[in-house]
Amino acid sequence: MTIRENLEQWEKNYLSIYASHSAESKGRQRFEKQCDIRPVFQRDRDRIIHCKAFRRLKDKTQVFLTPEGDHYRTRLTHTLEVSQNARTIAKALRLNEELVEAIALGHDLGHTPFGHAGERALNKICPLGFEHSLQSVRTVERLEKNGRGLNLTYEVRDGILNHQTIGKPHTLEGKVVRLSDKIAYIHHDMDDAVRAGILKESDVPGEIREVIGSTPGDRLDHFIHDIVTTSMGKNDVLMSGPVEKAMMQMRNFMSVNVYHNPLAKSEEGKAEKLMETLYEHFMKHIDSLPEEFLNLLSEGEAKEQVVCDYVGAMTDRFAIATYNEIYIPKSWTL
Repeated sequence: MTIRENLEQWEKNYLSIYASHSAESKGRQRFEKQCDIRPVFQRDRDRIIHCKAFRRLKDKTQVFLTPEGDHYRTRLTHTLEVSQNARTIAKALRLNEELVEAIALGHDLGHTPFGHAGERALNKICPLGFEHSLQSVRTVERLEKNGRGLNLTYEVRDGILNHQTIGKPHTLEGKVVRLSDKIAYIHHDMDDAVRAGILKESDVPGEIREVIGSTPGDRLDHFIHDIVTTSMGKNDVLMSGPVEKAMMQMRNFMSVNVYHNPLAKSEEGKAEKLMETLYEHFMKHIDSLPEEFLNLLSEGEAKEQVVCDYVGAMTDRFAIATYNEIYIPKSWTL
């Protein structure tokens, strides 16, 4: 037996009867010879970590645009926190950690620069619309590897596609990531809001603190324990009623006080205008796109989609530099 086959047998012997087994994957869009060392979900995780879109996450906004300080979350640190939460839950429930990790590391690959402000701008200006979960799937299926994609398994692509609240993942591992994403951003966005002086812990309503704790760390710990104990031995991944209610109340509290707070979001209008301007520019100057995007056009892709692919893939820093190069006289930047 190969090392991979031994690992697949270990999964059958150890993992929960509800877990996804590597040997039983629905497979890839294109046939590939199996690796003799790595099961398919481990291979997918490795491909995601080594792809360009993953590296760009380090310079994409999570919530706070260009914050003054080194400890605010970026889209990359958010992704790593989602992955860690998801692996902790999966390990406790004896689900497939490598599938969970692959989904978690890939779930935001299609996110725009400037966080949800960039996503709103492209969704508004592009007639085809723009949604980061769909773009994440497009990134791994089409955009990476110069148009060849990463050729990931069905289970990983399904989890990436369905990681948002409205999603319905077809695996328990996908459901783990879906919940882990929420508890990660509730945890770290509150932590960053306190760091920014926008909120104090005492601002969180007492009815929420009584259920899930009075610090970001307490809440994260409470969420994870509740998911594990509520889901143990079940063919589902869920929270208990009181904790789920408190989580939704916390999300609503964050929405009012952080995500739509004029103080926290004062610069987002500028970011949206910048994204719209770049989209309009490249629609008029489509031939200035890099070769890999021009190849998509030659293969019949709509130019609106390809311009979204290019502008949406930018990092914050590259988007600003591109805007400056196009619209700001060089003498003004000295």
